[in-house]
Amino acid sequence: MRINRRLALLVTAPLTVAVAFSGLALAPATNQALQAHRLTAMVDAAAVAADLADRVQRERAAATALVSGQGDADAFRSAADATDGRVTAFRGQAADLAGVPGNARRALERITRSLGELSSLRSQVRSGSTTISALAFRYRIVVADLNGYRDGIAQADGVDASVADRIRAAAALSEAAEYTAQQQVTVARAQAAGGFTTASRRTFDAGRLGYTESLGVLYDLGPGEWRTWLERTLSGPKALTVRRYEDAIGRTGSSADIDVTPQQWQRASADRQDLLRSVQKRVDADVLTTVSDTRTALVRNAVLEALVVVLTLVGAVVVTVRLGRVIVRRLRDLRNAAHEVAHTGLPAVMSELSRPGALRGATPEQVAERTGAPVAAIDGDEIGEVGDAFNAVHHEAVRLAAQQAHTHAQFAETLVGVARRGAQLTSVMVSELDTVQRDEADPTRMQHLFALDHLAVRMERNTNNLLVLGGYGNARVRPDDVDCSTVVVAAAQQIERFERVTLGVIESDVAIAARAVHDVAHILAELLDNATRFSPPETRVGVTVWRLRDRAVVQVVDEGVGISAERRAVHNAALREPQAGIGDVRFMGLHVVARLAARHGIVVELRDSSGPGTIAEVTLPAAVLATVSTELPPQQPDMTRAARPAPRRKPAAERPVPASDPRPRAGGGPGDAPREDRDGTAAGSEPVSRVAGVSASGLPVRRRSAPPQWPGTARREAPQQRGGAPAPRPTPRRRDSRQVSDVLAAYTKGVSRSAQRRERPTADDTERSD
Repeated sequence: MRINRRLALLVTAPLTVAVAFSGLALAPATNQALQAHRLTAMVDAAAVAADLADRVQRERAAATALVSGQGDADAFRSAADATDGRVTAFRGQAADLAGVPGNARRALERITRSLGELSSLRSQVRSGSTTISALAFRYRIVVADLNGYRDGIAQADGVDASVADRIRAAAALSEAAEYTAQQQVTVARAQAAGGFTTASRRTFDAGRLGYTESLGVLYDLGPGEWRTWLERTLSGPKALTVRRYEDAIGRTGSSADIDVTPQQWQRASADRQDLLRSVQKRVDADVLTTVSDTRTALVRNAVLEALVVVLTLVGAVVVTVRLGRVIVRRLRDLRNAAHEVAHTGLPAVMSELSRPGALRGATPEQVAERTGAPVAAIDGDEIGEVGDAFNAVHHEAVRLAAQQAHTHAQFAETLVGVARRGAQLTSVMVSELDTVQRDEADPTRMQHLFALDHLAVRMERNTNNLLVLGGYGNARVRPDDVDCSTVVVAAAQQIERFERVTLGVIESDVAIAARAVHDVAHILAELLDNATRFSPPETRVGVTVWRLRDRAVVQVVDEGVGISAERRAVHNAALREPQAGIGDVRFMGLHVVARLAARHGIVVELRDSSGPGTIAEVTLPAAVLATVSTELPPQQPDMTRAARPAPRRKPAAERPVPASDPRPRAGGGPGDAPREDRDGTAAGSEPVSRVAGVSASGLPVRRRSAPPQWPGTARREAPQQRGGAPAPRPTPRRRDSRQVSDVLAAYTKGVSRSAQRRERPTADDTERSD
């Protein structure tokens, strides 16, 4: 769809330009054709205006005769009715006019006003309340406006000069007819008054002069045939008669009687008006024909130009579409290839290269060559060059990705090698510590040895972090499922400030599958370490566990300053989608948690606490959980500890060391000892042999025949040689630090349970101690 829009744009853009320039080219011809059409309508209306002017002139003659007593009312009424008929025709013609130029439009407005005043003028004529001079003047205004309309047409813009001259010549003929009509009224007034006055004499002479001048304009501007029409028409008997009467009247002096009777003059003047009107009709028809022919020619030229433009545009569109289809098809192929590489090909290559051993001994250049060119070879034009450039970019991107994968693989191998050597050294150190602890009787040094033992466990966790970041997991898998409380305690034993961890509500039916125990403990250890590091040292970090349908939720709650919503969103995004490679060393624990969680489908999310601090919520899926064995004693966590932090205890150096304290508890050191049940089993640990005795310091007294049995461990007695002499001591067994962590976890459970009973004895505790 987008390609089709681009094709339409590709076609529309040049087409729009072509149409614009074609419009500019057609505009003059079209404008001329429109002006010729308007001019034809105006000339047609001018012919109707000339006919109306003739009727107004005849009405004026009848009105003059009626007022002077030389005519009758019927003749005036007939003339007025004829005038009204022409007025209706002219108004209908003028209403259809459009685009009338300025002078002609103003003349039409004056004509409309003058025609509206005819009714009042006729009333005055019938009643005799007006003079001949007044009615002649008012009729003259109407005729002048009608003749002025024709002259306004000639002055319009865009009218051809030859056509304008013809219109002016026709207007001059109308002016000549008006002068003769005025002469008719002037002579009638003189006849009624008994002769010419000085003023009427000048008016008569001015009329004759104006007639002559108007005909001169007709002869100058009009074609020669118009003069021929006029001369032939005015050479007949009627024209000669009116000319003889006019000459006789012109020789009559002022205050002298006129020899021509009113009837003779009226009849001869009317005949001359008819002759002039006949010529006027022929002239108007000729002007209309000329204008119509011009209009037809201009319209024909405009149509031809439009056809040429349309054909040109159609050809341009056809050529543009054909070329556009070729270009768009090639662009579509290039776009499809780019989309395929961007959304499928390149991500697949990157995903493949991110896997361990993806290079399989190949060099980055060989990997890039193996992926091939995503865009097929096309013509060597600009589009082909774009395709070649895209192939080059793809090749370089794959090569750089392979180079980065090679670098990451080398770094991961180095990291894993360092981690494994560190693990070996830690194992040796734990073995040596075990040997030293076997023969140590001083409680202070024993405390230091256990601190070193705990440090070794933390070092092993850091080593495991490096293995996880290097792409490897924990090689050890427990044989049995473990209840969640034990896993939490084991996780707490792997951090520095484990004494700050407080167990809250932990449901007893939540257990971790054997294959995921170490990874879940690792996840919780990283979260607990983060919580203790970023919270005040005097506060506690609470851990609660409950089941939610087929899942389990573990919450680690601290009372630190918390983190902002934006930073929390960034960390949660990193927890949901583990990053490839090593990542930022400052957030190594975050990357380790993300990878371990993704390995088992565990969801880890940082949430805002209702108070100070942050909540780390770990959602364990059904695949990670297991059914708790009924043979194991159920955990009885302190329900009140989840609601508030545990009370601050005295440091180990300030507390007395009970005689029953063989090892330091998880909460502080060698000051708190687990309560032993009747069967000699420490609370939360496996059954062990009783201790033979204690020293003055409260530590077990070691005997060669029966070495002390530490909680969670089973020492084999040294074999005796013949004769009672002890056999040589065998080489100490190398102990795994994870085993130490598990032992300490079980031991801490018993210590916690014993301490809770000593702090808050209940009826249930009384029954258990019995």
